[in-house]
Amino acid sequence: MADNNVKKWYVVRAVSGQENKIKAYIEQEVNRVGMGDYISQVLVPTEKVVQVKDGKKISKERVYFPGYVMIEANLTGEIPHIIKSITGVIGFLGETKGGDAVPLRMAEVNRMLGKVDELSVKTENVNIPFSIDETVKVIDGPFNGFNGTIEKINEEKRKLEVMVKIFGRKTPLELSFMQVEKV
Repeated sequence: MADNNVKKWYVVRAVSGQENKIKAYIEQEVNRVGMGDYISQVLVPTEKVVQVKDGKKISKERVYFPGYVMIEANLTGEIPHIIKSITGVIGFLGETKGGDAVPLRMAEVNRMLGKVDELSVKTENVNIPFSIDETVKVIDGPFNGFNGTIEKINEEKRKLEVMVKIFGRKTPLELSFMQVEKV
C-alpha cells in the first residue's frame, strides 16, 4: 500500500518570542483533532549562548530564527487551517496570498538542522584561513603531530577533510579548523 502520508518541512511564521509556546500549541492542537500522524516534528532551532553574570557562567538557549517554527508535516486537508488558526501563528513562510505553503528544499532543511546541531559549538565566523591542497599540521586529537593535505573544506560546519599518511596509507580525517595549523 502506498504511503500517502508524505511529510515535508515547512516554516511557520510566528510571533517572535513565543516560538516555544507556539510549538506546544501546534502539537497540542494537532493531537486534539486527531491529526497527530500528519506532523512528525515541530522544531524551534536554538543556540546555546553562554553569558557571564556576576562572575558565573550562565548558559541560555536563544532562538536562532526568531519568529520562525519549523514543522515536518503532511499539509493535507484541514492541517494548514488548523495551524494557521493557532494563537501566535502568522502563517507559512513562502505561501502566496491564498496559495499553499511552500515546502523547504532538502538542502535548506539540512542547513537549518545542521545549524541546530552545530550551534552547540559556535565559533565566530571568520574567513576561511585554509585552501585546498594546502599542507597543514594536526595540533589536536589522536593524530596530533601528523601533517596532511587539505582535500575538502566545509565552511558551513567549519571542518576540513585532511588526507594524512598513517602507517604509509593515506587516511582522510575530518578535523575542525581549530585542530590544524598551517605548516
